[in-house]
Amino acid sequence: MNFSKTIKTFVTTILVATATLPTLAQDKLAMQAPVDRKLKVLDTLALQSVLEREQMEMPASALYQDWDNRYAHKATELPDTFRINLRGFRMPTPSRVITSNFGARWGRQHKGLDIKVYIGDTIRAAFTGKVRVVRYEAKGYGNYVVIRHNNGLETIYGHLSKHLVRENQYVRAGDPIGLGGNTGRSTGSHLHFETRLCGVALNPALFFDFRAQDVTGDSYLFRKRTMAAESERATRERGQKVSGYTREEVTGKKETPRATASNSENRGSIRYHKVEQGETIYSIARKYGLSVDELAKMNHIGENMRVRVGQLLRYS
Repeated sequence: MNFSKTIKTFVTTILVATATLPTLAQDKLAMQAPVDRKLKVLDTLALQSVLEREQMEMPASALYQDWDNRYAHKATELPDTFRINLRGFRMPTPSRVITSNFGARWGRQHKGLDIKVYIGDTIRAAFTGKVRVVRYEAKGYGNYVVIRHNNGLETIYGHLSKHLVRENQYVRAGDPIGLGGNTGRSTGSHLHFETRLCGVALNPALFFDFRAQDVTGDSYLFRKRTMAAESERATRERGQKVSGYTREEVTGKKETPRATASNSENRGSIRYHKVEQGETIYSIARKYGLSVDELAKMNHIGENMRVRVGQLLRYS
């Protein structure tokens, strides 16, 4: 009797244990799932951290084989097509005034856009990246900065009055990198702005609309075969030069009524302009909508006369 009872108890225990095993396994899997998800998140974050560190050390490494602080640009083979990410941008200056376009100029190729800025205006990094060159070139860029960006572009900022970054420094879009100036081969204060891919100059108007203070889209698909035609179209659509401009258009800051030429109190009165660093008789005449001849006659000076800083010139 006792033996039969023992067998019965043993069989019952086996059945109960067997029935419980799948439940225990499911419970264990359920407990393991959150752990797996956490590990997956940690793996993703670790991978992202590694990729970000690689980008900081060598931005756009898929396109560029070297990192050299000795030269402004060196052309290498362009890809047939390449998509350039334009998100996360900042305009290098709030100025909306283009004074010289990309392309043929004075018998040579002008490799960037000239944007009117005043000496001391803040110039900012257009995209996140790493500063490759901080130098001075007397017969060219003057004080300039070259930044290689994570999207594959390199941007060059020329004729600065002062550098605000150092070589191999990591910068984010919008960080100040220099001050506007008139250094190097320059006839007036402005920013010479270049965009290059694999060292080859591309029209900045393909990516930036300075008049609208915006980029042309979330991305730009570069095609080597149609590069020239697209560049010409970009100039027609976004690169028109401005023949006259106000300081408000250039600086992005609203002028006070006192400084506004149309102020009713000053209407009909004589007004004067105080010459600033980098200005010429030509740039001052253009600023007030006058011809050089009109401005020269008004001030009893020659059209080719060099004006000096602090000099007062009558413009009305």
